[in-house]
Amino acid sequence: QHKETKYSHERMVGRCGFNNKRFWFSQISLPPLLSLPIVGPPNYLIMDEVRIGIIGLGNIGQVHVGNLMDGKVPRGKLTAVGDAIADKLPDYEAKGLKTFDSGEALIGSGEIDALIIATPHFQHTTLGIAALEAGLHVMVEKPISAHKADAERLIAAAAARPEQKFGGMFQLRVEPRYQKIRELVQGGELGDLIRVIWIMTDWFRAEAYYQSSDWRATWKGEGGGVLLNQCLHQLDALQWIVGMPSRVQGHIGIGKHHDIEVEDDVTCYLEYANGASGAFITSTGETPGSNRFEIAGTRGRALLENDKLIVTRNAVPSDEWSRTSKIGFQQPKTTVEEIPIPGAEDAHAKLVANFVNAILDGEPLIAPGASGIGSVELANVMVYSGLLGQAIDLPMDGAAWEAKLNELIANSTHEKKTIEVSNEDFTASFRK
Repeated sequence: QHKETKYSHERMVGRCGFNNKRFWFSQISLPPLLSLPIVGPPNYLIMDEVRIGIIGLGNIGQVHVGNLMDGKVPRGKLTAVGDAIADKLPDYEAKGLKTFDSGEALIGSGEIDALIIATPHFQHTTLGIAALEAGLHVMVEKPISAHKADAERLIAAAAARPEQKFGGMFQLRVEPRYQKIRELVQGGELGDLIRVIWIMTDWFRAEAYYQSSDWRATWKGEGGGVLLNQCLHQLDALQWIVGMPSRVQGHIGIGKHHDIEVEDDVTCYLEYANGASGAFITSTGETPGSNRFEIAGTRGRALLENDKLIVTRNAVPSDEWSRTSKIGFQQPKTTVEEIPIPGAEDAHAKLVANFVNAILDGEPLIAPGASGIGSVELANVMVYSGLLGQAIDLPMDGAAWEAKLNELIANSTHEKKTIEVSNEDFTASFRK
């Protein structure tokens, strides 16, 4: 509608006919009777900031709140938060934020343009779909869903709305060390993949950790244990760098180190389509643990350990040397290089900033939400294989694992103990 203004640069918030979405309209600086908003197709509308809401104010939700409140996400404005625990909300109201006691209320509030979902795993799919259907842009914390079948439902809902951005929180993708390793692998510097091993046992957790919430480390609350919770970022980086395996054989320990009903110890064998092999080993019951990531190819090896990336290059590819060398025990000459790997500052904030830029400017998403299905599938299939005691070909049958998971939930007899624990610095638990 026409609005009079006196030589101003005011912004108007309006609803237009394009799927009833909210846009910022620029006001032309003209004399009062000629001051009209510029209205046109969506690509001509100006939106100079994104109003962001966060649902789930647990550990990681608070990290996102802090990043936004501290101005670490340019053009991203935190306007509202939500959590089912009402006692958490007054502190956020005191900061000038709108608060809601459910995701549904926050989604329908009209206070936000985009939603970050940081709730327990099983709510990621339902809240994600509801937010997309309400016309919001969506960023989902890891995992994008508790299991593959749900991930497929969420991805389908996002695919049906290509004008809305759907991102995943996979911050290892902005870490220079993994960016460099991916460059080495996908650029062919390591040659054809022969072997990949990731020993990620630096996840030690005491019983108090598992007793801190009634949903933690349960089939019903999380849908799994160390793989779906702690290791999702490593599993995402693994498939982002070398791709998905074609076959998996998992060996899992259910409550091996703790009084829980899900896996806390895993050794998994991986096979790839080109004949390469791999292993993924993790645990929350081992200390001191290790974080060793090694990729071997025909042209060399990349080894990441103790915050050092060492690349060893063969002067002649190993397969070529094997065919042509006249000396049985001799190996090709090698060169060794240590590649600097500075840590990414505020990696979570970088992903949210990229999400905002995608909304406002069309910048490509670093971690498209749909790409999050790879890590979910790996976490699911490793457990499923371990429970069945047999190898499983990929892509796995998501419906079969969903049925098995529902069976585990229905037949659960584990008595969960909960205690009040100290409020430690959650960020100290992050691993790279």
